[in-house]
Amino acid sequence: MLKGKTALVTGSITGLGFEIARSLAQSGANVILHGLESVQVAAEAKKQLEEQFKSGVLVSHANLKHVDQIESMVREACQVFGQVDIVVNNAVVRSVGLVDELPTESWDDALAVNLSAAFHTIRLTVPAMRRAGWGRVINMSSVFGLTASENRISYITTKTALIGLTRSVAMDCAKSGITCNALCPGTVPTKPILDKIAGIAQAEGISEEQAQKNYISTRHPTGRFVSAKSVAGFVVFLCSEAGQDITGAVLPVDGGHTIK
Repeated sequence: MLKGKTALVTGSITGLGFEIARSLAQSGANVILHGLESVQVAAEAKKQLEEQFKSGVLVSHANLKHVDQIESMVREACQVFGQVDIVVNNAVVRSVGLVDELPTESWDDALAVNLSAAFHTIRLTVPAMRRAGWGRVINMSSVFGLTASENRISYITTKTALIGLTRSVAMDCAKSGITCNALCPGTVPTKPILDKIAGIAQAEGISEEQAQKNYISTRHPTGRFVSAKSVAGFVVFLCSEAGQDITGAVLPVDGGHTIK
């Protein structure tokens, strides 16, 4: 379905980003894996996709806080694959703190990685998409781009701003064959989340199974995690012919979190 296309997925060497990259590779796309994980972990992720799907895979360790490194990442991707057709802005940093307690550095890092990096990947790849008359941009917002919670001011602010960026890009590119949408996942069982739940279980003296149930029941009416495969499948759908008329949309994949 996506043979001949190239997808850049930021924050994709592990976790949800890797599942998105894996699904795009399975659909035939070349993939740029990105992240700050070790060379060994990145090499294993690359090898897995190459062996399973015979896709072209490039690895980037660009630090998204630095514009020149983002530019180098996109330039290398274009040198290897010709151009980038699909951008999934998935990379994120999370900081905990009230508005009057969050360190300035944490705020600046969140703005750079969660928001500004998305702007830069889009501005750098859209010209080639325009020339081709086809492109897909998917910004990974969050249920916290649609709701709020204490102690998460930098995360909530940047995930909310991604929705505005999505709508603006969708309008700027509406007649070009490029779509731009935002996905808002609920809680996906990534390693940081599972580690957090394990900590809760230890602190409360309960089983991890019970801690997980308690954690999810307050968030998702479905009573279960959001599957990374569900989010990745939605990304592939938006890149398919069936998704060509969906643009500027904000799409929850959240187990009912935002309807509570």
